[in-house]
Amino acid sequence: MIREADEIDANRLRDLLESVAAGTTGIEAALEELRLLPYEDLGFAKLDHHRALRDLLPEVVFGEGKTIDQVVVIASRIAERSDRLLVTRIDPPCFEAIREKLPDAIHHPTARAVTLDRRPSPRQSGVSVLCGGTADLPVAEEAAVTAELMGNRVERVYDVGVAGIHRLLDHLPQIREARALVVVAGMEGALPSVVAGLVAVPVIAVPTSVGYGASFKGIAPLLAMLNSCAAGVAVVNIDNGYGAGYLAAVINQLALSERQD
Repeated sequence: MIREADEIDANRLRDLLESVAAGTTGIEAALEELRLLPYEDLGFAKLDHHRALRDLLPEVVFGEGKTIDQVVVIASRIAERSDRLLVTRIDPPCFEAIREKLPDAIHHPTARAVTLDRRPSPRQSGVSVLCGGTADLPVAEEAAVTAELMGNRVERVYDVGVAGIHRLLDHLPQIREARALVVVAGMEGALPSVVAGLVAVPVIAVPTSVGYGASFKGIAPLLAMLNSCAAGVAVVNIDNGYGAGYLAAVINQLALSERQD
């Protein structure tokens, strides 16, 4: 029988079908195992337990706007049926509540995230995360933590904003080794355009809400990145480190798959 903690993915379903075919798992037991495939209804949330069949991660929990009790229940239920867990946008009290239920959960304070990885695999190089200034670190770290949970070894190049371009150029050889770059910046948001003009790989630009009044809480860098004069720049939403890290991981995986083929 499949362990309850195993992730619902293609391998788990294959094992289940093979065990039914071999007669080691009964029909009723298999039906019970498959019962939660559509989703689990908690009343206040519907958990998509078979997300990993379609995506590279199980369902990710966005903590902001939820009560601590809601986050803990959702995270616990996902962890019962998956070996990986990512909860974003939480504060320390929420982490402490999660840790009471999941002692092996890891807190990433700067990223404001919690991860759990009970089936770690070798991490592949190819993803780098850059940010303009220290104030951008929470968003940059959210991207880095996401990509790491998805099996990537992430290189971090921080505080290399355009106000001191020499800081960026010092890291250029390292940056050019990446297959996907996440570039995080607030203020005027110029850094992704500069980076994209120096490399031949996809640049995922992340505008942050860091900046003075006329940055309009991230709208100014968002518009600047959307109007980049450099080719190869894709833009995610303001402060969306998770989305950028996920996309970089997908790009890196596709690049690795093509090389192996």
